[in-house]
Amino acid sequence: MSEQTAQTAGKTPVDFWFDPLCPWAWMTSRWVLEVEKVRDIKVRWHLMSLAVLNEDKLDDLPEEYREFLGTKAWGPVRVVIAAQEEHGPEVLGDLYTALGTRFHNQGEGPGKEIVAAALKDVGLPESLLDHWDETPYEPQLRASHKEGIDKVGQEVGTPVIAVPGSDGEQIAFFGPVVTPAPKGDEAGKLWDGTLMVASIPGFYEIKRTRTKGPDFSNL
Repeated sequence: MSEQTAQTAGKTPVDFWFDPLCPWAWMTSRWVLEVEKVRDIKVRWHLMSLAVLNEDKLDDLPEEYREFLGTKAWGPVRVVIAAQEEHGPEVLGDLYTALGTRFHNQGEGPGKEIVAAALKDVGLPESLLDHWDETPYEPQLRASHKEGIDKVGQEVGTPVIAVPGSDGEQIAFFGPVVTPAPKGDEAGKLWDGTLMVASIPGFYEIKRTRTKGPDFSNL
């Protein structure tokens, strides 16, 4: 039995795909970790990539997004996939927390030196930064991304979350998109609602226009 399987034994597994650059994925990830405290679940982390997701759409994006997704968004996910491949998937949760805390809560941004500091925070070697510009693990990155996006379709972003449906098969959604991240009983209520809609065959979407940006004040 793998460590990841052992960790989920007796608990409901929840699969979560993230790109550490996305503030909305960060909010959702903090919510699902809060759910671990109030419901019998265990999160399994997986990497996806906004750079991969948008690589065929760059010409249709505003210039600032084109530059960011075409160049700057690659370094962090390359380092994260290298950490997974060289140190095991169990490092992803803590590394994501270290990266997201620095990128989003502390507003330090996703620079190479910030990623180096996050690696140090969780005891991973700085040599992982050697993967910043290119990595032999790009096939693994693309495979992880594809696994998540295939569950929900191409017209979504990050996060992707997969939860149990009514027949025991996983149902995946983009989201939930929420700000700030619910705590305590509210986190549990949102989880219960997520399971409820996942149990309805043919349910696809509830949506309204976002009127607030990411709120990290309670993280």
